[in-house]
Amino acid sequence: MIHQATQLWRRAVVLGLAATLAACGGVDKEKAADLALTGGKIYTVDAGRSWAEAIAIKDGRIVFVGSSADAKNFVGDDTTVVDLKGRMVVPGFQDVHVHPISAGVEANACNLNGLENVDAYIAAIKKYADEHPDEPWITGGGWSMAAFGPGALARRELIDAVVPDRPVLLYSQDGHTTWANSKALEIAGITNRTPDPPDGRIDRDPKTGAAVGSLQEGASSLVTDKMPPVGDTKRADGLRYAVKYLNALGITAVQDASVNEDDLKTYRQLDDAGELSLQVVGSIWWERDQGLEQIEDIKRRRAEFTKGHVDAGTVKIMQDGVMENYTAAMLEPYLVPDKTKGIPMVEPEKLKEAVTKLDAEGFQVHFHAIGDAAIRQSLDAVEAARTANGDLGHRHHISHLELIDKADIPRFQALGVVANFQPLWAMNDDYVTELTVPFIGPERAAGLYPIGSVRKSGGTIAFGSDWSVSSPNPFEQMETAITRLEANGGTTEPLLPDEAISLADALDAFTINAAYVNRDEKDTGSIEVGKRADLAVLDRNLFDIAPAELSDTKVLVTLFEGKAVHGKLEEL
Repeated sequence: MIHQATQLWRRAVVLGLAATLAACGGVDKEKAADLALTGGKIYTVDAGRSWAEAIAIKDGRIVFVGSSADAKNFVGDDTTVVDLKGRMVVPGFQDVHVHPISAGVEANACNLNGLENVDAYIAAIKKYADEHPDEPWITGGGWSMAAFGPGALARRELIDAVVPDRPVLLYSQDGHTTWANSKALEIAGITNRTPDPPDGRIDRDPKTGAAVGSLQEGASSLVTDKMPPVGDTKRADGLRYAVKYLNALGITAVQDASVNEDDLKTYRQLDDAGELSLQVVGSIWWERDQGLEQIEDIKRRRAEFTKGHVDAGTVKIMQDGVMENYTAAMLEPYLVPDKTKGIPMVEPEKLKEAVTKLDAEGFQVHFHAIGDAAIRQSLDAVEAARTANGDLGHRHHISHLELIDKADIPRFQALGVVANFQPLWAMNDDYVTELTVPFIGPERAAGLYPIGSVRKSGGTIAFGSDWSVSSPNPFEQMETAITRLEANGGTTEPLLPDEAISLADALDAFTINAAYVNRDEKDTGSIEVGKRADLAVLDRNLFDIAPAELSDTKVLVTLFEGKAVHGKLEEL
């Protein structure tokens, strides 16, 4: 009792002194914060996953985390003090697989995202074409492969009926298939005799051999090579749209999953103008038709574009396609007539050579791998690099991971490879029930999106949305990761509920683990003294609500380097 009384007395003295200093303006100017947030429920995501009440921020950095009473020691005459009124604060979210520029460009073009069926697509295409009579090409995307059934055979005649005189090329939601009209196929010179490229397929009428209008994977380049490039203005406008949208979701850092030199120039343009309120890691695209000789130019781009809020030190290697069009590389054949095993985009031995060289040159490798064969090939490549170079700590990571062979699950932890999942896909939607399970069988389907298994095996998991493929809303993604159901009640039967994870794990995947992938965990990913003040203020405490309510969460204010880039602190 004496000890407790002494502690209470000491606390009273400290609080009284702090109040007196604040009242007298006695806090030293050099110590005084620019901003103090008090009275909150602050989930720090520090090593102890502790909670706090207050944060003080100076020059864009966190200088104090603790109680509201102790925060007064950082309040000077010019400090802005905001009462959070019990609201939850989390570190700014980080999306480690997203396409901000192309998603923004698509949103400003013929945008089919969110439409329900083929009739709606055709109506939207006609409306866009009518409203943009001077555009020589109609481009955009966002259509669902499920709308066209198995194989996603989107037919050219459907577009021809509303746009017969101009070329049209529209990407599917997942970006692995394009839908072309007859004019676009004609311009590309695609005929009955045009061979499939090694990394793709021209879908054809089984009777005539004519292209039906859908182009899978690398076959799309036969058309895109003939299209005019996206101009600088459209690219910059698309990025501005994306930055605003992502900031509104509490996102303060991203890894762009595929950038070319024009994309890097756009990031630099906005950053130099003070418009880039995101930390950006750009994953430079690995050209599959080239070899190790391209690394010198990749090194040039890293040196030229890495500064400010942009890091160009990652390389993206796409190792396969997707299951819905039978191009994801599988260990065993698909249950289709030709018994295909998909398309390994880079020959496995060449993949090992490339990853070993990139690793030695200091690059992080960001793999696309969906099928169990492509995942194994990617892990084998990292293993080869570590055997040759040792562990250089480059945080190589594999995205998508739809089907991992059980023998490969422990290898993520053993090799230090981060499992970069897109959690919104881990549910029984049409892509799984109609376009995947029937063509791989129930035995293999029992291992779809094994997020929980990788986590239990000691592997590090991080999350990305793949926007515009799917929503970048972190709360929808966390809800699906926890429930294995579609957010907002779209499905009723969870997909393999044993693969669910906890809310704490889901938050880690979007904060400290994502910062680790982005090689920025010393500066971001948690709310700790010395780190950048990248924060999100939420309208509810995520730990106080049912998992099915997570997707209803709204971000009230997003801070990037201590400045509000979404919402207004004074309105809290």
